[in-house]
Amino acid sequence: MSDTGKVGDLLAQIPKGEKKGLPPVHLWNPAFCGDIDMRIARDGTWFYMGTPIGRQAMVKLFSTIIRRDGDKYVLVTPVEMVGIQVDDAPFVAVSLQVEGGGESQLLRFTSNVEDEIVAGADHPIRVELDAQTGEPAPYLHVRSNLEALIHRNVFYQLVELAVPRDIDGQRWLGVWSGGQFFPIGLEP
Repeated sequence: MSDTGKVGDLLAQIPKGEKKGLPPVHLWNPAFCGDIDMRIARDGTWFYMGTPIGRQAMVKLFSTIIRRDGDKYVLVTPVEMVGIQVDDAPFVAVSLQVEGGGESQLLRFTSNVEDEIVAGADHPIRVELDAQTGEPAPYLHVRSNLEALIHRNVFYQLVELAVPRDIDGQRWLGVWSGGQFFPIGLEP
């Protein structure tokens, strides 16, 4: 079957209804039907057969059925699972709203598929440093083992909000959200 047929079949199998929330992809264990030519670029753009998917509604729909199994990303329905390629993270945190301040501050992120995520114990922020360049790559836990890369402009907002804190004898800069402190870098 062609990739076009696979995507059509996949879309037809997504449960429809009035229910709010995400499908229970963690409960579905259908047969693996192979990889399809779908890729999520580092900037959050979804591609199908090398062409950007222009319909945001379709991207949002696919984003509800993505799951990560080990190092592999799959789109899954109750009866079919297909592998896709993800360059970095499947989501991008594209905006930030700050509510309150200090240790009671809440950081509300919006993803490229319009999910809202409040950083906290269930949705931690982490920062990886590139071993060669030292450039930070900040991430926000979205759900299960899926993350959003925090967009550079949003990360700059976090840097502006950063406050110092001693952790294990080192002075860190970080942000508070949901009663949790998230280190984003060592204080210079």
